[in-house]
Amino acid sequence: MPVSRFRATSRPARRHVQRAESVLVEQYGGLVRLAYLVLPASAGRHRRVIRAHALAQRALPKAGGARPAPGVPAPRGGAEPVASLIGNDLRAAVLRAALRDGRRAGTWTGRAAAVWPPRRMPIVLGLRLFPRSGNADDMALGRVLAGAEPATRGAFVLRHVDGLPEPQVLEVLRSAGVDDPAGALRAADRLDLGNGTTAASVLPAAAHSEFDACTVHAQPTDLLRRRRRTRLTGAVLLAALVTATALVATDRDTAGSGGAGSDAARSSYTPAASDLRRTDPSLWADTSRVDFTAWPARGDRTDDAALLNRALESWSGPARAGTRVSFAPGTPTDPPPRSPQLLFAGEVDGTAVVLLHDGGRLARYSEPGTSGSEDAALAVARADDADVTTAAAVAVARRDGAARYLLAPWIAEAGTRDLLRPDDAARDLGVSAQGVTDAVPVASAGGACERRPVLQLRSSSRIVEDHSFLVADRGGLSPAHLTYTPLPGAGTPPARQPREATGGAALVAWSRLACGTGALFDGDTSVRAVNLWDFADQRLPGDAGRAVWSCARAVTWSGTDEVSVDLRTGDGAQRVVRARGTAACSRFGQHVVADTHWRSPDGDWYVLAAGSRAVTGLRVTGRVEAESDERTLAVRAPRDSEPEVKGRLRTGEDLPALTGDGDGDGDGDGDR
Repeated sequence: MPVSRFRATSRPARRHVQRAESVLVEQYGGLVRLAYLVLPASAGRHRRVIRAHALAQRALPKAGGARPAPGVPAPRGGAEPVASLIGNDLRAAVLRAALRDGRRAGTWTGRAAAVWPPRRMPIVLGLRLFPRSGNADDMALGRVLAGAEPATRGAFVLRHVDGLPEPQVLEVLRSAGVDDPAGALRAADRLDLGNGTTAASVLPAAAHSEFDACTVHAQPTDLLRRRRRTRLTGAVLLAALVTATALVATDRDTAGSGGAGSDAARSSYTPAASDLRRTDPSLWADTSRVDFTAWPARGDRTDDAALLNRALESWSGPARAGTRVSFAPGTPTDPPPRSPQLLFAGEVDGTAVVLLHDGGRLARYSEPGTSGSEDAALAVARADDADVTTAAAVAVARRDGAARYLLAPWIAEAGTRDLLRPDDAARDLGVSAQGVTDAVPVASAGGACERRPVLQLRSSSRIVEDHSFLVADRGGLSPAHLTYTPLPGAGTPPARQPREATGGAALVAWSRLACGTGALFDGDTSVRAVNLWDFADQRLPGDAGRAVWSCARAVTWSGTDEVSVDLRTGDGAQRVVRARGTAACSRFGQHVVADTHWRSPDGDWYVLAAGSRAVTGLRVTGRVEAESDERTLAVRAPRDSEPEVKGRLRTGEDLPALTGDGDGDGDGDGDR
């Protein structure tokens, strides 16, 4: 007989509620986790923690009198324990409430109810709570889940964390009011982090750290702001009383004629210093959006209205006389659509600097001295879809071949290292109390490749643990994030997610390409990230050792991505091909084939070819013909031959070799 949700009455009802309470306490952590992951990430971690506990506690049924909710029936002919049935009913109740909260989150009533006054327990005052930080994979999973539908998130937790069989997952979803349970479950099974890493493989570990709302850190709320609010309460009440009195006394005709004037004022409105938005200094540690919107206003001139107004006028209106204005490639040139957010205003090396953010762009205004805009400069660049790494630093000053950066508030440690010297440890970098670094040397475009300095940054454990990463200055406002994807090994998945380029293998790989690949970005200040993917290794003819095929993909803010395929041998790196506007070497182009001419130490010329992991064979046609059932091929061929190379995929399809400009001639000397 199906066990419906808590339909007993009187004494049996009380016993049933007691049993339900026992099950709730036993499964409390899982119920809270379910609610926490289904609730919208936009609510912030503190509010989600409190709300998740509230929803789990309110799932306990009443002893009688309440209208029963749809239940989760037992399988026909099965002998499932009552405790398991009650547990599924509790999951359905929590999921139903979390889905309802998500639908209300964007409404006025939902926002008002979420703020004050708290109507039920639990209540937390004076503290902000947030789960422990996970690793980089956990953060990627958080972004994937935040972009999924709430019902999909619920199905994901039920199936891949709670481990419920598919029929039970469907019943819980149906009982919670999900319109398409099967569709939600299919969507949950398809979630992945990109490049083949499934979300299901990450969540079981993350469930005990990043998404465990029962093991939390606590920190105080803004103490100074709390004190100011207490002092201003009386003044606000008095001002409200005076305002109400004035409104009552105002002549109605005057009020009636004010509409046209206000419309005219709005049409001529330009942002002023008083309109700038400023973020709470503690927001970065309690938000699911770790980007420029979480930056507080810093610097010693954040209250300098004259300086801020000059910066706003330079961006919002015609440039002032003597102001140089520049926009990075692909950056819209229109004024900010709303009052920008103030990130920084202060003195850096004797120059007044103002850094603004309008939600999709960064603007850096700088002027020498302290009292005017003569020889001032405004630089604007895209910053949409920035994240914990691409919003980690902004160049605020450049002088004498060096740059100083303003670091994100979540950066706990900063250092510098030279990509050309992978064995040298990173050196500590001085950072001021306002977050501005000491001067860091910058590689000159087109100059001698004597050094390739980069920043090595570490995120605070309050947002992600054990997360260090590299960023390289390319002359723009934001440095480019460097990552690395290693060679596939035995037993590894078909494709792996790029990882931070701070490990030994990554540093060695980047050291071999730091000079040659640098030409890929010279003159382009809009590069946001570069991933170096080692997609194949090959034994060279004539016992010349081994070579590694790599593809470096530069992702730009403007969308004009570039790829560069190189062959790394013991003698250095050799450029194979360089191409623009291709999906190769990205999550949308995970299969690649490349070929080049190569001269052996004996002076013989060969055509070398290689394919990524899904390539099962290679074929060369033209003046020479050869075929291989492996992912690499080497055949003797004249240097001036122009072979056609194709790879064969597991699906049976042909994949032509990547072509573009800058094909290497294979002289064997390499770039270094």
